[in-house]
Amino acid sequence: MIKYTDTINDIIIPFEEYDLENGLHVILHRDNTAPLVAVSMMYHVGSKNENPEMTGFAHFFEHLLFEGSENIPRGQFFNIVQNAGGTMNANTSNDRTFYYELFPSNHLETGLWLESERLLHAKVDQTGIETQRSVVKEERRQRYDNRPYGTLVEEGMKRVFKSHPYNWSVIGSMDHIDAAQEHDYKHFYDTYYVPNNAVLCISGDFEVNETKELIHKYFGLIPKGENEVYRPDIIEPDLENELRDTIFDNVQLPAVVHIYRIPGYAIGDYFAVKLLSDMLSGGASSRLHKALVDEQQKAVYTGSFPFDLEHPGVVLQFAIGNMGISVDELEKAMDDEVISIQNQLMDEREFQKLMNQTETQLVYEKSSLLEIAEGLSTYYTYFKNTSMYNEQLQHFTAVTREDIQKVAKKYFKKENRVALHWLPKLEEETAI
Repeated sequence: MIKYTDTINDIIIPFEEYDLENGLHVILHRDNTAPLVAVSMMYHVGSKNENPEMTGFAHFFEHLLFEGSENIPRGQFFNIVQNAGGTMNANTSNDRTFYYELFPSNHLETGLWLESERLLHAKVDQTGIETQRSVVKEERRQRYDNRPYGTLVEEGMKRVFKSHPYNWSVIGSMDHIDAAQEHDYKHFYDTYYVPNNAVLCISGDFEVNETKELIHKYFGLIPKGENEVYRPDIIEPDLENELRDTIFDNVQLPAVVHIYRIPGYAIGDYFAVKLLSDMLSGGASSRLHKALVDEQQKAVYTGSFPFDLEHPGVVLQFAIGNMGISVDELEKAMDDEVISIQNQLMDEREFQKLMNQTETQLVYEKSSLLEIAEGLSTYYTYFKNTSMYNEQLQHFTAVTREDIQKVAKKYFKKENRVALHWLPKLEEETAI
């Protein structure tokens, strides 16, 4: 058994962490190399925490909580950040919601004030709700309904998960968003946007003692949440048999989509599965691209990526076919590449290249204050173990070629997947 050990020196990110009396977890990473500071808040709420009859709330709040607060006029959140020379954004997943601002370091207090306002005094009222209903509907149309292959993830996830709340999309149902009342939104805010369900991470150029005083000033008196936070503990049964389906969409080129069930983020075989997925689709020299696009010219684009889900997740693998190529030809070519990995140990040169790419990417991520803040927050949020962030590289470098072959056999098998044929709508009548 050969293990690759000639690794790049990992960058260990120093941090300090502690809890406020109200349950807010604080992580501080000091880096004075540039006069910048990232202020971020991660809330342990995503689409999986929603009521099945009220989906889309977590994503909706990602928009709603930029509306303003009791002390920030409506629509002025962005202007305050921009006038301070900063940038801001947010993102929502199935498992958590992440807000951040990146400022010149002399505006650290501005960021803390903004996030404390979002946590304690956000405007959750009918005016903001109606505004954001329109925004989210337009986002749904642009990113999902009117975009070629836009519902690919949504259609796959609702088939691969039947019991677990991962089976609905993060953007949720527009009917649910329309039907919800102001009190429904306020209850969601009061339940999940509380200190004991959040991580505040400061990354960058700051003085530790001064920052701790500011954190206590802006967050120390915010009351702890009293509502019960719903944590789904549903265990999704194994697929046991391949599930196949056909989707007719407004596309010109056919596609094949395979969704395989895998372990959750950073758990067990996850690291070997991630390397396998990167080997299949990590750039122009990856196996799927090289075989299907360059050599056989059966596809115009290929992809394979794991969803970093807190609970057992998936790898989504796809190929968009060339004109005149049938989905059956395309699917066989995809399967042939997986079978070759299952049957033959990858050579050392390919393995070394894969490990080099992985290590370089991990080191690159640790040069970004925002990436660091999100990474530290994620490991605490999912595992209550922030130190795991500094253990990623050793987990990846512990993976062997034999481990990659093993997970190819264990997870990338037909009885552990949903297979979708994505066809142009024009073919629907002839298929019937």
